[in-house]
Amino acid sequence: MKYAIIETGGKQYRVNEGVAVKIERVPGDVGQAIEFTRVLAVGGGKDLQVGKPLVSSAKVSGEIIANGKDRKILVFKKKRRKGYSKKQGHRQEFTEVLINQISS
Repeated sequence: MKYAIIETGGKQYRVNEGVAVKIERVPGDVGQAIEFTRVLAVGGGKDLQVGKPLVSSAKVSGEIIANGKDRKILVFKKKRRKGYSKKQGHRQEFTEVLINQISS
């Protein structure tokens, strides 16, 4: 099975064709095409190509299917015997992308 490892938003993701993946928020509307050119590896099995650091002329194209916010993460800090406590919440924004084509 052919797969690719892409880098976007400071993170690396393993993607397959026809599979939706949640990535860090990228600008764009639902239905808009998106292309990833920072491909670190492409292939599968014996025909795996690993870049140094990128695979030249490889790209992954997809389509934005959703933009949204993830579930809330609670951050709680406390220092014992000092009367200090701080509670903070965070919801990370994401973009869900359907991978259409992996080309090398």
